[in-house]
Amino acid sequence: MWTGSSNNYAYLVTDEPSKDAVIIDPANPPEVAPVLKDAIDSGEINLTAVMNTHHHWDHAGGNSKILSHFKDLKLPVIGGKDCEAVTKTPQHEETFKIGQKINVKALHTPCHTQDSICWLMEDGDDKVVFTGDTLFIGGCGRFFEGTPAEMHTALNKTLAALPDDTKVYPGHEYTKQNVKFLTTVLQTEPVKKLQSFAENNQQTQGKFTIGDEKQYNVFMRLDDPTVQKATGKSDPVGVMGKLREMKNNM
Repeated sequence: MWTGSSNNYAYLVTDEPSKDAVIIDPANPPEVAPVLKDAIDSGEINLTAVMNTHHHWDHAGGNSKILSHFKDLKLPVIGGKDCEAVTKTPQHEETFKIGQKINVKALHTPCHTQDSICWLMEDGDDKVVFTGDTLFIGGCGRFFEGTPAEMHTALNKTLAALPDDTKVYPGHEYTKQNVKFLTTVLQTEPVKKLQSFAENNQQTQGKFTIGDEKQYNVFMRLDDPTVQKATGKSDPVGVMGKLREMKNNM
């Protein structure tokens, strides 16, 4: 873990036995490239790929510069079809491995962008999902290229189907802002616990799970009577659309 100058997260994932590694969303090459170079030169990692969660510049906009820093490695870029310099776009639920132990599954979650992909990774009993700008801790991304129905599918069918103990690693640190909105809709104990954690911790990535999100994230609680009352809607897609509108207008 290193701290950069923005609220974006780039993630370095390493398979310990082989030291094979991927870098996810390295959008700020001046900050990311030196860290990668040090790790490569010291023998800590064998960088094998760049991966992206979606095509927006603050996630995939650094791909070409990263590739130019490490030309000799001939790195593939694995991501959605519109990502900068992309060379491979896995199909929905297609799987591959990082090194010897890490199993990866691509989960297509179109809405924030049509090429959004969440990456489920499993190493033994450990499960994590890199959600880009689809799912945030306590929130979700804006529907720039999609519809409320698509975000409902992404969150409440695709991601909600993952094991509850899957840790969430989002694309940005937005938890404090998200909690402000949550408290206008729900005043439950899970929301209060998240609010306390956000107030006392600068970073929240990997600290919460899919099961946690189902407890406090209103975008994943579309059948909650309190959430429905706050939106004045009852059907899931209608609730999703109204929640996003309310959040946008905060």
